Amino acid sequence: MKPLSDCPKSTLAAIRGVLTDIDETVSSEGHLTAEAYAAMEALKKAGLLVIPVTGRPAGWCDLMARFWPIDAVVGENGAFWMWHDDKARKLRTRFIQSDAERADGRRRLEAVRADVLREVPGAGIASDQPYRLADLAIDFCEDVPPLPRADIDRIVAIFERHGAKAKVSSIHVNGWFGSYDKLTTTRTMMAELVGVDLGRDADNYVQVNGPRLVWVCDPSFAHTSDLSSVPRTQGHPHQPARRLRQPVPDLSRRESVPRARHRVADAAVPDRRRLRQRAAGHPADVTAAVERGRAAAGRVLAPDRQLSR
Repeated sequence: MKPLSDCPKSTLAAIRGVLTDIDETVSSEGHLTAEAYAAMEALKKAGLLVIPVTGRPAGWCDLMARFWPIDAVVGENGAFWMWHDDKARKLRTRFIQSDAERADGRRRLEAVRADVLREVPGAGIASDQPYRLADLAIDFCEDVPPLPRADIDRIVAIFERHGAKAKVSSIHVNGWFGSYDKLTTTRTMMAELVGVDLGRDADNYVQVNGPRLVWVCDPSFAHTSDLSSVPRTQGHPHQPARRLRQPVPDLSRRESVPRARHRVADAAVPDRRRLRQRAAGHPADVTAAVERGRAAAGRVLAPDRQLSR
């Protein structure tokens, strides 16, 4: 595993898209910063595909697909993807399961909900649950006091006892009935929506997941960033590092997506970092410097980066 900064510029110059988690990757301590939003916008304007892949609910994904500078969003850990059809001026959703399968899954998840609340004191139903269509999200630290690792493991065990799949994020345990997950749905979405085979074209895509950007060779995504080396609190692997209330060494959490954007753009525009440094020292020049950088990136990257929907 190597820092993303060690990734060859020739490799970064071949990148055609960025697939990113949202919580504590695009967001910082639960907030969407102007820097992160601008990073996504700059990547998209440069002609790269930008797709969040998240466990967040359909209601959130509807807003993202309509208003964020993205091409599509995979939601609820792979239950669907959404995209805005600009030509038809319509939001579209592709579900992995049928209506009947989703209805049956929701019915079975009610039993899981009851068992979790009865057997794990302190666990809560996620505040975004009313906006979900396919899964159940149990909150263990977003809007409730953080639970110990043993309780998180108990929640996972309850899902699995009912035959459901369970995934632990930085804030929730998400569970659902079905064989899909983020990766399988992302592969399907890329093939159907943009005609890309991730198995064949993995070298052209970056996956961003967490504050510490690393470049790794992986059979699914050749260029990946993850949370593997980020320090945890209280000895449990799921509690987010933001609980430390101190910056992660070298890279802060809020820099993850913007830094990925800069690494890719810098490969094609060598003086882009200098533009940012000058802008940081002269606030009045920020807007002009950013616009010059975006224009340069667009000229260099856009001609061979356009992907049809």
